[in-house]
Amino acid sequence: MASTQGTSGLDAHGISTTGSVYWNLTAAVLYEHALQRGEGMLAAEGPLVCRTGQHTGRSPNDKFFVKEPSSEAHIQWGKVNRPLAPEHYAALRADVVAHLGNKDLFVQNLHAGADPAYRLPVRMVSEYAWHSLFVRNLFIVPTAGELAHHSPEWTVICAPTFKADPATHGTRSDCVIAVNIAAREVIIGGTSYAGENKKSIFTVLNYVLPLKGVLPMHCSANIGKSGDTALFFGLSGTGKTTLSSDPERGLIGDDEHGWSDRGVFNFEGGCYAKTIRLSAEAEPQIYSTTRRFGTVLENVEFDPVTRVLDLDSSRYTENTRAAYPIEFIDNAVPGGQGGHPSTVVMLTADAFGVLPPIARLSPEAAMYHFLSGYTAKVAGTEKGVTEPSATFSTCFGAPFLPMNPNVYSKMLGEKIATHNARVWLVNTGWTGGPYGVGSRMKIAYTRAMIRAALSGALDEVSFERHPVFNVDVPTSCPDVPAAVLNPRGTWADGAAYDAQARKLAQMFVDNFRTFAADVDAAVVAAGPRV
Repeated sequence: MASTQGTSGLDAHGISTTGSVYWNLTAAVLYEHALQRGEGMLAAEGPLVCRTGQHTGRSPNDKFFVKEPSSEAHIQWGKVNRPLAPEHYAALRADVVAHLGNKDLFVQNLHAGADPAYRLPVRMVSEYAWHSLFVRNLFIVPTAGELAHHSPEWTVICAPTFKADPATHGTRSDCVIAVNIAAREVIIGGTSYAGENKKSIFTVLNYVLPLKGVLPMHCSANIGKSGDTALFFGLSGTGKTTLSSDPERGLIGDDEHGWSDRGVFNFEGGCYAKTIRLSAEAEPQIYSTTRRFGTVLENVEFDPVTRVLDLDSSRYTENTRAAYPIEFIDNAVPGGQGGHPSTVVMLTADAFGVLPPIARLSPEAAMYHFLSGYTAKVAGTEKGVTEPSATFSTCFGAPFLPMNPNVYSKMLGEKIATHNARVWLVNTGWTGGPYGVGSRMKIAYTRAMIRAALSGALDEVSFERHPVFNVDVPTSCPDVPAAVLNPRGTWADGAAYDAQARKLAQMFVDNFRTFAADVDAAVVAAGPRV
């Protein structure tokens, strides 16, 4: 039976259908609908496995903001934030509503933001039952009492089978993600990749929260037994989910958080973990979620007879995913909140294999590397990316930032200074050579280095300034061979390392010219030396 719809129905959005409307269905009921409708299949031990078809990752080139007076001055227009004319949005919306007019619709009233002071009530309207389960897993499910009074401030309308028309709707292709800040609405069409639902609300929060003095962050967060909170910045595939899921620490959240004057809070109520080559030995907590009822698996291959998963297979994409409620992680923090961070970790997957595996950053260097956001895009995270490639993604989340990056970086700098947070740059990428020659950093070493940083063990060791990257590298670390800490020493050819290091340093310098005029000279000077 459908649950309460809150304070308003779909008529409040001008949506009606001759099909059925299902409100706030639970996981078990959504399973039934998804299976009956042929949207997915049940795998061994209980997860629901779904395919996303042509789109196996986000489509950042198909995201638009409606150019309207209330938000126009706040948005940094360009390649990331493409403008869409109001008349194009009106035509798009009308055609999407007409498209849904004979569909069954699945609606979830949810919250984004664990801190009640900054919580955003959202409504997710889905054409697919499995998408409804996905958003129910990823966002915060209201209590029965909260649901009765739920009044959505933002609405996402997701119509995967709708095809946009560039001539009529002003889009680039038949896929579209259109954000209308004045209408407080997002329309998603032409893609079945469920991650677009999650990231559309993250994009919204990146607009809404800075205006309230809250820093939105693309990071994971956990908390130690003594109450010390740590943040892990990084793009998809750099290890945010893996490294924050530490059995010795409570998990606040794996991907998106806010930092207010009250502390840190999770935006979500679930996790969206990459599963490609996931192992029970290296990542037992995340691995266990792929064997549970309630988890949604995207594009994971399984045996058609036994339904046993093959997490090593990239048959459909490298970007295989598991979406599950955060309580599936044993040590998840109830309430999704923590204090002000004492440690900030910036993760990068260096495809050149030249950055040190861990380095201490000065406050100025922290701002430099936050604005730079260097990493390697991991295969499959976005359409057309088939192997890792060096990239700079401002604030470790450029695709989701509506405003000028300096808005976010200045807020981070102020908070780091106010709360005396220690900042570390950690390379989870390659060592001993670039991608294709060297090897990926051992996760056991990375975990040991982060444990040492969090515990204060690295405060007791000596450091050496890297001659090219201008960061402080520890000469020793518990449970990590000293040779691993010196990236040049892991290469067979030191001269080849030097050439690659200079190449990457020049890339940093070239990229940072975009920001140099707007930051202090000390921040510019904290970058790599060419």
